Amino acid sequence: MEDEAFTDISGKPISLDCQTHSSFCREFIISSPKVSMGKVMAYTCSVWLLAYAVFFFTQNTAVLSGAILVTLIGMMLHIHFVKVDHESLLVIGSLGIQVSSSYASGREITTFIEMSKIKDIVINEAIYMHQIIYYLCVLLKDPSEPDAVSSVVPLFQSSKPRLNCLVKVYKSCQEILSKCQ
Repeated sequence: MEDEAFTDISGKPISLDCQTHSSFCREFIISSPKVSMGKVMAYTCSVWLLAYAVFFFTQNTAVLSGAILVTLIGMMLHIHFVKVDHESLLVIGSLGIQVSSSYASGREITTFIEMSKIKDIVINEAIYMHQIIYYLCVLLKDPSEPDAVSSVVPLFQSSKPRLNCLVKVYKSCQEILSKCQ
């Protein structure tokens, strides 16, 4: 039940909320800041000023109408498909893991992974834009060979928390997984 402040790989603030529902069930919610109205206004004004400059020289009103439509459609697509408000990881011992992403538009994507398919939860590293980043991922068992890993499911893909945040989630997940085995 604690709410701490962390940063993502870009240095932007994110928050981790850990909720313990029982000794076998914990939920981790990583929240990103809301859409900045200042940025929205700046982008909108710059597109509309550019459109007005083109209109001034061409005297074509379709340019202004097009700029308004492009801006509105662009904002709607960004809010619906790109801007994730929060991501959650619900670990339920002996049952499985539920991963959810909630977008600014209210759209939510949820995936459930059964505990019988999970080999382990690990912190992995990757090279991303000339730097090494860490990410939490679920290793899935290969059905034909129990000791092998069939695939890797990365967690918190949108929020991209730094290592200190991932370690806190990792330790808590390992605690629950160790009780179930």
